[in-house]
Order: sequence, then structure tokens, then C-alpha cells
Amino acid sequence: MELKKTDHMMLSLVGSLFLATLLVCVAEGNTHYYEFVLEESNFTRLCSTKSMVTVNNSFPGPVIRVQKGDAVYVNVYNLGSYGVTIHWHGVKQPRNPWFDGPEYVTQCPIQPGANFTYEILFSSEEGTLWWHAHSDWSRSSIHGAIVILPAEGSTYPFLKPDEEDVIVFASWYKEDVMTLMEEALSSGGLATLSDAYTINGQPGDFYECSKNTTYCLVVDYGKTYLLRLVNAVMNTDMFFAIAGHNLTVVAWDAAYLKPFNTSWVLVSPGQTMDILFTANQPLGEYYMIGSPYFDGQADDFDQTITSALLKYSGNYTNPSSAPVYPSLVPAFEDVHSANAFINRVRSLATPKHPIDVPLNVTTRMYIALSMNLLPCPNSSCSGPEGDRLAAAMNNMTFVNPSMDILQAYYRNINGFYQTNFPDWPLIFYNFTSDSLEDDNVTLSTIGTRVKVLNYNESVEVVFQSTNVLNSGEHHPMHLHGVRFYVVGRGVGNFNNVTDPLTYNLYDPPEANTGAVPKDGWMAIRFYANNPGVWFMHCHFDRHMTWGMDGVFIVKDGGTSETSMRPPPAHMPPCDVQSVIGSKQYSDEETKAINSG
Repeated sequence: MELKKTDHMMLSLVGSLFLATLLVCVAEGNTHYYEFVLEESNFTRLCSTKSMVTVNNSFPGPVIRVQKGDAVYVNVYNLGSYGVTIHWHGVKQPRNPWFDGPEYVTQCPIQPGANFTYEILFSSEEGTLWWHAHSDWSRSSIHGAIVILPAEGSTYPFLKPDEEDVIVFASWYKEDVMTLMEEALSSGGLATLSDAYTINGQPGDFYECSKNTTYCLVVDYGKTYLLRLVNAVMNTDMFFAIAGHNLTVVAWDAAYLKPFNTSWVLVSPGQTMDILFTANQPLGEYYMIGSPYFDGQADDFDQTITSALLKYSGNYTNPSSAPVYPSLVPAFEDVHSANAFINRVRSLATPKHPIDVPLNVTTRMYIALSMNLLPCPNSSCSGPEGDRLAAAMNNMTFVNPSMDILQAYYRNINGFYQTNFPDWPLIFYNFTSDSLEDDNVTLSTIGTRVKVLNYNESVEVVFQSTNVLNSGEHHPMHLHGVRFYVVGRGVGNFNNVTDPLTYNLYDPPEANTGAVPKDGWMAIRFYANNPGVWFMHCHFDRHMTWGMDGVFIVKDGGTSETSMRPPPAHMPPCDVQSVIGSKQYSDEETKAINSG
């Protein structure tokens, strides 16, 4: 649907009035304003043209640039044909869940033809984050980077680079992503794989009809560059390398790290990473590549490689007929290298960049992550044995309510969620066994269950990967409203006596997204000091859609400064759904599921 110019002007007026209301409570620091227009645009890749919804007709979308502690107001105009929300990934949003963005958790989708102004409050974040749609699978084309520079009067904890650039990895589908999603959800079977990966919107030299548009970064010999990496790929981790150049990792998820040198890095979906390199090689052209990492049982991933060019400036004859290709990138399924890289990551942990790891835990949770099945009437679905593919936490498959949980919680409206999310698996078994195909572990229960936390509780969550249905793989777990510490990782079943003895409580990395290893576990800790309603989910979008999700409700503290801020005057109404909507299963399916 296309709005008339007068309609767009009316939306601008409404947005301005709403913004004026918000400005009564502007955060300290500078204030920035952006306009995002969501609408269909034509893009040509891989020899064909398709239409897809983007922000401001760009793929990836515009970069938001701020300094630490700033505030941003983004007025989003939805000129598309379905409801959309936007999430500010990794931004803690202190006491401000109303603008966090996940559909049916903190808001309902922005209706076609409507607008909504987001207020984004930056606090401790410094480095690179990103924004993306958080409704259906629309983030495949609706996403962009967030650059958070040091606050006024401060600088990087490393020598300031000469220049910097943003590198965004993404997925490309020849077909319409929403149609693919609807087909997968309707059939209950596997999701269609992407046809390519992209770097800054371009597939690169190794795909058909793509060589002339490959992204190119021109560098000057002797200069040092800061690359801000964003993995916006839908369902795959990415190895990244620059041929012939050493990399220094200095930050991830907008938190500084103890620098370490490497020839390649690994970035999970949802994660960001800041790396330095010096242009010190012979003048010429060098490939920058994004290569997938997958550790599942079947080859259920896009097995292609995206590329960009690093080209030295100046007048010279290229010493080789083709750009130099990286020689040390791990293979697609190199589990050992992937885990070894993640285990090198440590927080900077200096007086200027301190950490605050909870030492006295008051709440413990043990969450088993699994692929599951949901019964279909007459075995009519496309999953194993005619069932529907699902995913779960502690055997609970999350479903969207018809009213967002935040509104229901704030207004004390019953019937939209339950507060009985289990702290432990319903049954204990050998989570990493190769023979987990019995109904008591494969069949999950649907529902909208949340975990309620008192203000300022110190929380430890151990995520346990499982091999149910022989479908074990690692999971990039993302928590909204929280910046947690990864205090431990390991393989096998978590041992609550011996494994905590291996925890790193001295300089664990701070993150918003952490990779739970295949057939292993990850322990995180955080303080529940951000009142509100906050989503928790796997950042593989197919797993999130299948139900590997949960919600934390953090209660208010005893003062106004420790309580959730009041809602804005206008929130998107819940009478228009996104493509998935709040009713993911038919009444007949729900009856079959509940009867088990």
C-alpha cells in the first residue's frame, strides 16, 4: 500500500506531537533524531530482481551514530503492507521497555499506514550494536548498524584508528522471505535456506551476476582501520578474514575486550565485533570473506561464501591476476576452532572500563534448549512422523499472546501470560545423548510463560544444549534489557558441583548474545536491575519462530529511580497482526498439542 503525500505529512505531524511529549524526559547527553520510512523497494541480486521492505530504500539500512550516554528518537513510518516493529539490539534501555521493540512482548506491530516514535536511551554501551525488525522474519531486509563513540572528553582504550568502516553480514533470498516463512509455518517443516550471504548488501565475486557490484574498501598503506562487524545473517554464524592481514579483536557487543591477535574471527547472529587491522601488505587487492560456520547433524545451511574487496590506493600494477584469498579460514564445520576462538574472549576490566560480576547468586535457572515436535491432526504436517517442528526452553514452546506482555503486566490484565516458566527442565536425562527420540523429550508444550524476578536479584542462568531428535547444534542466546557476563562454557552435561569451579569471575566477557556450544553449556550472570519486560531467545530466527523463547519480568524497585518509566501516550494498537500474528496454531492443532 502506498500513502499519499498528504497522509505522509499527517504522519509527520502526529510523530512531531508525540516527540514533543517524549522530550519532557530527555536523557542526559546529546539528542539525535532519525526518520525511518519502511516501504517496498526493488533490488537486483543473483541475476534477478525482487521487491522487499527496507528502511529508506537501503539494504542494509542507515547507520545510527551516537556517543555514549546519548538519546535517539526514531520516527518509524510504516508504508509497507504488514505490521512491523524495530528492536535496538544490545541497548539496555534503562527503565524504558516500551521502546525495546519485540512484537507481542513489549508492543504490538506498527500498522501499515501508521507511525511510531521510538526513544532509545544509551547508557553504558560503547562500541558497535545494531537495530533490526523484530517481527516475523522481516529483519532479513530491515536492519542496520549502531555506532556508539566514546563520550565527550574520553577516547578509545587503544590507539585511535586512522579510519573506520562498518561491515554488515546478511542473508539474501531470491524469493520473498515472508512467503517462505508462511510456507514453513503452514507446513510445519524445515525453513528454506538462503541463496547467498552478503557483505554490506552485496553477495560478492563468488556468486552469479555479482562481481561488478562487490563491496570494496579502499585503504591507504600504513594506516590502521577499525572495522565494526555486524552479523545480521538469519541462521548462521560467520567466519571473517582479510587475506594477508592480521586482525586485533578489541570489542564485542559494545563492550571492550582484552585485545588479542588472530587471522580470523567468528561472529554469531546478533553479535557485533570491533577489530583493528593495519594496511601493511604489498599494494594490491585482497579478499575479505564471510564464510559460514555450522555444527549441526545435517548440512542444513547455506554453504556459500560472501566476499568483499580490500583495495590499496595508489598507482600500481596488481601483482596477481586475482585478489589474494585468505588461506587460514576454518572449514564450515570446524567446531574446535570455533570454541577455541570464543574461549579467548575476556573483558578489558580496567578502572576506566570496570565490570561488575554478581558473586552472590540469589536466583539460579537451568534451561535446556531443544528442538521438538508438536502433534498435528492426522499427522498432517511436514516434520518427522507428520508432526510440526518446534523449539523449546525446558520443553516449553513460546507462543505470542494477542496483547503484548508489557501492556498486560503494566495494566494488570489477566489471561495473556502465565508466571510459571520452569527454572529447571521438567525431566532430567542425558541431554547430549545420540538417541533422544522418545515422546517424553521430543514433544513440547505450548504456552506464554514468563519468569518474574525481584528488583536487583543476582541471577545465574545455565543454558544446556541438547541433542533431541539428533538435531543438536549451538545456539546464540540473546537477552533484551540485560548485559550479562559469560562466566563459563563447556562441553557435555553441566555438572553443578564441578563446573562452577571453572568459572571466570575475574574478567568474563560482557555480552548481550552468547553462543551455547553444541552438546554443551553456557553459564551467564547478571543483575536484574532494569525493571520491565524483557525478551530472551535464540537468535537463529527459525528457532525463535519455532518457540525457543522466554520472557523475564523484572519488578520495580522501591523508588521512582528504580521503577519502570510510564508508557508513552500512544502505543501501536493490538488489533492488526504481523504475518505470524498472535495465533500461530489453529484451534485443531492446539487441541492436539494439549492432548499430547
